[in-house]
Amino acid sequence: MKIKSLLLLQLLLVCFINNTIAQTDLSFKISVSVSPQMKEQFLKGGRLLFHLTSANDKDPRNKSEITVGVTPSDWDGLNSFVIDSKKKNVLVNGADKLKNHFSEKYFCQVVYKQNTTDGNENVEGNLYSTIDSFALTSVVKASLKLQSIIPPSVIINHRFVKAVEITSKYLSDFFGSPRKIKAAVLLPSGYYDNPNKQYPICYRAPGLNGRAIAINGMMQKEFTDWWFSKNTPQVIYVFLDSQGPYGDTYQVDSENNGPCGKALTEELIPAIEKAVNYHPENKNRYLAGKSTGGWIAVGLQVFYPDFFDGTFAYSPDPIDFEHYGLIDIYHDETIFYNKSGYLQPGRRTTDDEPTFSMKDWIHGENTNSRTGDYRVSGGQFGAYNAVFGPKGADGLPSLMFDPITGKIDHEIAKQWEKYDLKKVLEKNWSTLGPKLQGKIWIWTGDMDGLYSNVATRYFKKYLDSTTNPKSDAKISFTPMAGHTQEWSDIAVIKMVAEKAAQKK
Repeated sequence: MKIKSLLLLQLLLVCFINNTIAQTDLSFKISVSVSPQMKEQFLKGGRLLFHLTSANDKDPRNKSEITVGVTPSDWDGLNSFVIDSKKKNVLVNGADKLKNHFSEKYFCQVVYKQNTTDGNENVEGNLYSTIDSFALTSVVKASLKLQSIIPPSVIINHRFVKAVEITSKYLSDFFGSPRKIKAAVLLPSGYYDNPNKQYPICYRAPGLNGRAIAINGMMQKEFTDWWFSKNTPQVIYVFLDSQGPYGDTYQVDSENNGPCGKALTEELIPAIEKAVNYHPENKNRYLAGKSTGGWIAVGLQVFYPDFFDGTFAYSPDPIDFEHYGLIDIYHDETIFYNKSGYLQPGRRTTDDEPTFSMKDWIHGENTNSRTGDYRVSGGQFGAYNAVFGPKGADGLPSLMFDPITGKIDHEIAKQWEKYDLKKVLEKNWSTLGPKLQGKIWIWTGDMDGLYSNVATRYFKKYLDSTTNPKSDAKISFTPMAGHTQEWSDIAVIKMVAEKAAQKK
């Protein structure tokens, strides 16, 4: 028995060693070509992203577990390009998830991210391949062909939906080429029966990288049955669009995305309100949003206190940068480790179980970016960095922290202060305070998956301390609730109608 046990132990040890070697030697060699019909659509300088997943219910590009990214140097698309993960300029994200999965079936797809006006991946103008599959081995080989292009998104065709798109002079002048901004408008059920009636209007800011086509998903039977029922509040509900070259623009002016706030308030909103016959003097213009949209809803109300008449924000992104999740950007040394030297978590469950470190998060964004760092990833921190930080010497957004070590550049972090909503209020309360009375409603869960509730707690603490005037902002927290858990378009529309009714 002892001999058999010893032999078994040795066998297990050999398997462990072989598996460790296999994991260490795991590599990807993916040959990518461009189909003849896509040759004219191909643009140099894009990012190749090879996606791998064990799930077969969605395209890998929409739900991948492993991503390999590289920006080919001088690739013209005429010949094949080989993605070789052993090369230094190739980044791999999530390969550790393949441990103990050799011989299992995986599905793969490649995307060529070439649209420089939109930081996201699955957007208009980017190329992608069909899906292939294979049994996983230590050397992943595949040949994929870019033979499809992602088409423009289209707003649903519906009598009560208006698509509004304009060419922004402000943004066109900033970028030196024509730039359009758009929105989708949902009209109240009584709109055509009462063409001269004045309705309250609410601007719904999207979550991270949200688009105006979010209205398409809303126009399903459950919602439309309610929207067109007899007692539904009569509100004009506008879906904003946050497209930007580096990801979400947060709808505010910035050095990298240009005068987005000015374009919104001086160009797009006037065009929308002219189209729906809204009169600004009625003072019934509201904001709403969740997550990134929650930050936008609070931020626009603070930056344009006279223009908007109230905001309803759920689980806003950090509105206090001393509590940027669990990071103090002004004093911490790195975003990757906390003051005790432990990995800084970036996400958690509602049971407070960390699921994702900041180090992993940023590595994922580095992988997706054509620069090999998070600046043009189109992800959360790529967007933050572009919106809140200054432009770098190379014309791209500066790096607030090192993409490899996480070390914070405090000189750049200091420049983020003008978007730190708590600091903005602290510095300007005597003028902003009176203008914000009766205009701020914020909800969040105290188990927010991104730790954004911490910043909201300190934001509330400041507002509770204010005098002349004493803030009447309504900020509430739900124990054990997660990120945006309580968001409801219907609830927002009802609150907007109730607020508007109080003005009559």
